Amino acid sequence: MPNDTINNALKKASASNENYEEITYEGYGPNGVAIIVEAATDNKNRTAADVRHVFDRAGGNLGTSGCVSYLFNKKGVLVIDKEETSMDEDELMMLAIDAGAEDFKTLDDVYEITTNPVNFGEVREKLEEAGLEFIEADVQMVPTTTVKLDEKGTERMEKLIENLEDLDDVANIYHNWEE
Repeated sequence: MPNDTINNALKKASASNENYEEITYEGYGPNGVAIIVEAATDNKNRTAADVRHVFDRAGGNLGTSGCVSYLFNKKGVLVIDKEETSMDEDELMMLAIDAGAEDFKTLDDVYEITTNPVNFGEVREKLEEAGLEFIEADVQMVPTTTVKLDEKGTERMEKLIENLEDLDDVANIYHNWEE
């Protein structure tokens, strides 16, 4: 997007006194993948129609509030690149647990630390004080179960996520698709 277009959009947004609302949409994507979409909008009707259209085009269904949220837990998630830390796994795990982390996982290239959302800031601060840097650090909706997709389902799910990300009002997308 050209800089003039961005500047005009920023001026328009800052000049207006519009109130933005945070809205959460829930639904199912291809093969029953649970999806939560968080949006911030100044026009609920437009955003709801846009999100519903994306779900419909992908063969999914936009559902009612609570239809999939029970499949997720709100957690603080901190991801650390293994190669970017001088600490060994046990040392890092003890530091995280002592700081108040709930769980510590060792994945292929990263360490993943989960916290209660209430303790997220405190845990992050203590790990930063120890000199750690994060690839990712935020509060997210973490799925309790996952769904595997075949090749066709994977293509449809990728397209659904891509189309949701293209919507201006969409802030976050959570799903239980096992990528």
